[in-house]
Amino acid sequence: MPGAAVLLANLLFASSIFGRDYPALEPEQVNWIADRIFANECNSKPECLTSWNAGEDFPSLGIGHFIWYRQDQQDIFTESFPDLMTFMASRGIEIPRWIASSNGDAPWQNREQFQAEYHQERLSELRDFLLRHRQAQMAFIIQRFTASLDAILVETGPELEEKTRLENNFYAVANAQVPAGMYALIDYVNFKGTGASATESYRGQGWGLRQVLLNMDAGPEPLASFVESAKKMLTLRVANAPEDRQEQRWLKGWQNRLDTYLELPGLQDIPHSQD
Repeated sequence: MPGAAVLLANLLFASSIFGRDYPALEPEQVNWIADRIFANECNSKPECLTSWNAGEDFPSLGIGHFIWYRQDQQDIFTESFPDLMTFMASRGIEIPRWIASSNGDAPWQNREQFQAEYHQERLSELRDFLLRHRQAQMAFIIQRFTASLDAILVETGPELEEKTRLENNFYAVANAQVPAGMYALIDYVNFKGTGASATESYRGQGWGLRQVLLNMDAGPEPLASFVESAKKMLTLRVANAPEDRQEQRWLKGWQNRLDTYLELPGLQDIPHSQD
């Protein structure tokens, strides 16, 4: 996935953010992170690239399970699939015509309609398209991630102590067990968002990267602390969620995903930065 690796180098490591550097990653390490995200979201199965989970009111598409809303739909979660299509088109990738002419709106009104069309032309074409352009999707995920620290600091407010805590914890995790820390941060932002949007909350409590970083103490094991804090935030999310969403059914899977930040199967087989 050299294209994603080049973008990562240009966006992340060519410059310093707030006077600090991200750890330098090798292209193989970027590929590994992309493979882990695809495994987390789709169990690495192409048929999962077009999904509509039971209990949700929108489809989840691509290696990052990007959300796509229908016309005039309002929900608390950040829509990302139209932005992915814009990102890909700006890089010269030809978007399927039916998507390009959709005005950014998903064409399915409900899960039943989506499932009925699963093996038909549009969704079959979309799965092939998304499988073929995994590289561009990873580049998009990286671009979203690079803006995450800026987003959470802007939303934090003027309190210097809180901003310092966020920044310190962010970089402690980023530099932990390279490339494991970067995998944890990139995957969590793609998985549960930055936490900067006030709408992504239940009963006033968010669960994104901002909330995880604020509620952790980096200490000598920042990656383990990050996972512990993330589990607490997602457990709190489930407790606060509307009953009709039945989010308890997803909590174990979310926790298992967080554990991959520590277990890291195959980590010994990929290059490690010496910086």
